[in-house]
Amino acid sequence: NAHASPSVRKFARELGADLSQMTGNGAKKRILKEDVKTWVKQALTQASQGGGLGVEAMPEIDFSQFGEIEIQQLTRINKLTGKFLHRNWLTVPHVTQFDEADITELEKFRKQLNEENQKQGIRVTVLVFLMIALVSALKEFPRFNSSLDHSGENLVLKQYINIGVAMDTPDGLVVPVIRDCDRKTLIELALELIETSKRARDKKLSPSDMSGGCITISSLGGIGGKAFTPIVNAPEVAILGVSRSSIQPVYKDGEFVPRLMLPLSLSYDHRVIDGADGARFTSFLGKILADTRRLVL
Repeated sequence: NAHASPSVRKFARELGADLSQMTGNGAKKRILKEDVKTWVKQALTQASQGGGLGVEAMPEIDFSQFGEIEIQQLTRINKLTGKFLHRNWLTVPHVTQFDEADITELEKFRKQLNEENQKQGIRVTVLVFLMIALVSALKEFPRFNSSLDHSGENLVLKQYINIGVAMDTPDGLVVPVIRDCDRKTLIELALELIETSKRARDKKLSPSDMSGGCITISSLGGIGGKAFTPIVNAPEVAILGVSRSSIQPVYKDGEFVPRLMLPLSLSYDHRVIDGADGARFTSFLGKILADTRRLVL
């Protein structure tokens, strides 16, 4: 047991300090009030540098000793996004469910739509279909359209559907929110995505444009990759990652046929959503995306 007087023990209890982790500087290594203060100051410093989870701060390294270097300052968006993602990664217990959807028929329909709306300058992307499919999925699985309250003891079920769309800009990642997706047509969503993407590139998004989301889509299909583990955009409880689609042989009716398959990576907060519902959610999405008729249901 730590050697300390009753008054020092009381002082430590009031500050939430652990006497067993301290080294006393009094007679016979007795812990003094000053030792408690020093320990608390060190703990606060470590918390500000290492996230407050007992993680040691990264050591300061002079990289120039290994070779030539260049210092590049992070953008304001990089800094804000980094802090936000770091907090989410540390505080949300992540699970990622991988799946794929057959979008062969969807792609044919999408190309047909774009041909019909070419003169109006309307371009419908796979992302728009994903938003429509997510509307159906959130209605089918309402826990995915929720947030934990501040206490972590209550679930806030939302009666609206706002979808965040992660967008890559020259200054970094931003996630504008498209509101009331359940009240908009496919063409309306396509037009709003075009307009929002332009505002993101032109740095004209306001904080209110990036708040109030229910679930986020992070699409890397235009760049490449087979799968990835997106970080939940808390206080949302799930995020859908989408990778590049590819033609794959699918066994159907006794033979292999070429089908266009879209990889899905769904990360979710395991405090709210269990593995079975995560798998049901991606299976439901795959069913919706495989049959464009179901998008209107």
